[in-house]
Amino acid sequence: MEEKKNQQTEANKRWQEENRDKARYLRNRSTARNFYKKQATKEDIEEVEKIIAERKKELGI
Repeated sequence: MEEKKNQQTEANKRWQEENRDKARYLRNRSTARNFYKKQATKEDIEEVEKIIAERKKELGI
């Protein structure tokens, strides 16, 4: 079982090295989601709502 864990860990490392941008994107997205779900204050939420509105304009949404 230990060998299987090591193989999976190595596979995960290889994927992260080969997909650095995607891995960074996923890590940052997860961090942001967790922050807003668990720690964000009213002011934090209001600020991010403004940022989202601006970003939507940039993306034409």
